[in-house]
Amino acid sequence: MRRLILLLSLIPLAACQQAVNNPYPTEEAGLGILYSAFSERPKHLDPARSYSSNEVAFTGQIYEPPLQYHYLKRPYELIPLTAEAVPRPRYEDAQGRSLPEDAPAAAIAVSVYEIRIRPGIRYQPHPAFSLDGAGKPRYLPIPTALLDEVTAIPDFPEPGTRELTAEDYVYQIKRLAHPGLHSPILGLMAGHIVGLGDLAKTLEAEARHGKGGWLDLRNQPLAGVQVVDRYTYRILIKGKYPQFIYWLAMPFFAPVPWEVDAFYSQPGMAEKNLVLDWWPVGTGPYMMTVNQPHRQMRLTRNPHFRGEPYPAEGAPGDAEAGLLADAGRTMPFVDEAVYSLETETIPYWNKFIQGYYDASGISSDNFDQAVQAGAGGEVDVSPEMAARGIELKTSVSASLFYTGFNMLDPVVGGLDEKRRKLRQAIAIAMDNEEFVAIFRNGRGIPAQGPLPPGLFGYRDGREGMNARVYDWVDGQPVRKSLTEAKRLLAEAGYPGGRDAVTGRPLVLNFDTPARGPDDKARLDWLRKQFRKIDIELVIRGTDYNRFQDKMREGTAQIFEWGWNADYPDPENFMFLLYGPHKKVGSGGENAANYQNPEFDRLFVQMKDMDNGPARQAIIDRMVDILREDAPWIFGFYPKNYALHHGWLHNVKPNLMANNELKYRRVEPGSRSVARQEWNRPHWLGPALLAGVLVLGLYPAWRAYQRRQQAPGRSGRTEP
Repeated sequence: MRRLILLLSLIPLAACQQAVNNPYPTEEAGLGILYSAFSERPKHLDPARSYSSNEVAFTGQIYEPPLQYHYLKRPYELIPLTAEAVPRPRYEDAQGRSLPEDAPAAAIAVSVYEIRIRPGIRYQPHPAFSLDGAGKPRYLPIPTALLDEVTAIPDFPEPGTRELTAEDYVYQIKRLAHPGLHSPILGLMAGHIVGLGDLAKTLEAEARHGKGGWLDLRNQPLAGVQVVDRYTYRILIKGKYPQFIYWLAMPFFAPVPWEVDAFYSQPGMAEKNLVLDWWPVGTGPYMMTVNQPHRQMRLTRNPHFRGEPYPAEGAPGDAEAGLLADAGRTMPFVDEAVYSLETETIPYWNKFIQGYYDASGISSDNFDQAVQAGAGGEVDVSPEMAARGIELKTSVSASLFYTGFNMLDPVVGGLDEKRRKLRQAIAIAMDNEEFVAIFRNGRGIPAQGPLPPGLFGYRDGREGMNARVYDWVDGQPVRKSLTEAKRLLAEAGYPGGRDAVTGRPLVLNFDTPARGPDDKARLDWLRKQFRKIDIELVIRGTDYNRFQDKMREGTAQIFEWGWNADYPDPENFMFLLYGPHKKVGSGGENAANYQNPEFDRLFVQMKDMDNGPARQAIIDRMVDILREDAPWIFGFYPKNYALHHGWLHNVKPNLMANNELKYRRVEPGSRSVARQEWNRPHWLGPALLAGVLVLGLYPAWRAYQRRQQAPGRSGRTEP
């Protein structure tokens, strides 16, 4: 009993050494690790295929295209990453003669971009680069016995590395045309890169008649992409396309070596998820060492990374905000980044408050706890957050959330007048002002068109109002009445929400990856919007990967999606509705499968123009066409509110850059102290319970002791 009492008394003392709710291994305490989370498995990590924001959170830290955005400067500025300089295009006419920089677009037949990369850049350790004693690839082919044993790329016993070359960039651009990859930008880039469309047709024919296996793209010529020397390559662009320079900062144009392609194409690899879509390979500051998407993903410092200095200059106010304190120091600063699966917002938030995640967004449920507005409308963290040293960063995103109609659908699609009016009626009924107020705590601007604020072409005020959905009243846009929406619905052939011919109620389907308990209120609200004009809405929920499949196959009817600007130009949003980029058929990013000949013609004209009045006039007409056709219900431009703990440094919202991890710095000592302070166990309750237990056991223990000490008895009577 004494031992039991002693043991119970030692429990609180032992627990003081480590918070009992710590989700991480004890040996990680005090290390330079950044902790974050993800909500769903990234579907693609192959740079030819990946185009979602939840994927670039990983690919942006691993792959290195030739250019990047300056982390601190605003307006956004392109700077070299692996390239020695930002290339300036030179122009040629149809006869190959050089043209001046100010030549009219109509005279330019080809824009030539020549990119020279820095020597000495090396890839992360990877078995694809491992060579045997004879200098041949060690794992080509991979021994069957070894393939049976390994389950992840770090399991291979002898990784290798090699220097980055210009040929690696050329090889990746060819991969955009690979028929088995279905790159989402092939349709767009085939219209710009000389010969890429022809290469796609050639590879498609070879795939149909070939024997399968690895398709060695080194043997496939591409007229518009050429290796000049070991460190230089050249890209030929049809005509004038000023926006191409922005693409050179995206993972699509990061290098993929032929050895990696050959390694992952071997038989038996895909069955074990030993593929580039699962295990990316790059020259960046981090490499993937754990990919368990149902639990955890982990990025670890690339031991071969050359290092990069933290920026020495930034935007006004950055120095005062402490964002230049690390100027000139070699990045990256954190050794690892651990991403844990969190499918719901409440557990994520609780762990952030406990100090187990370094940064967090703010859900509607936590908004009042996290922030408060001042008398002048300024927003800051609440006193509770301030007491924990938590800081708030806000920004207006160059992003748009929208509800889309599948224009191939026989009910909601098409460009005839009746279907236009059906979509316009729904657009009026969809009260996005109410949505922003209820579900985003006002963190959004209801959208009047496809272009967010901050991009050339965006118009504010009355001239920027969507007159099909709003009226201008007392100096501001006011959504049209439901009476107007019902009138349009009747003219579309559905008076009172019923088919005028059959009398059947109009039932529409909404496809969404949202299906968790956190989404129920929002989906109920959505049904209510359609019910206001007597339309029944059926929610068809699925996971995000299946949702992407349905979009690619064109089996969705109504959906919601969003777009984050890849680069600061209106073309980056307008191309989402360009007919040749339809999701169905071309695999492009036109998820609505919208195609209007006039819009497409104007898009081709607009995309090559420099900013100015002439370009603005064309954009105005394109926006007006979209408002009339209504392939989208313009939702809202989000305002971002992000929190981070005081021990996480160099945090500045950058809406263009996707390689922000290398700039982050953590103070693990401060974090450990805070975690211990914020997660102290409350031992009074357990101590009282232990006392009750001891008191309850004490009488039984005393009775047992008395029996043990009583004189023994025998079966014989003494004389």
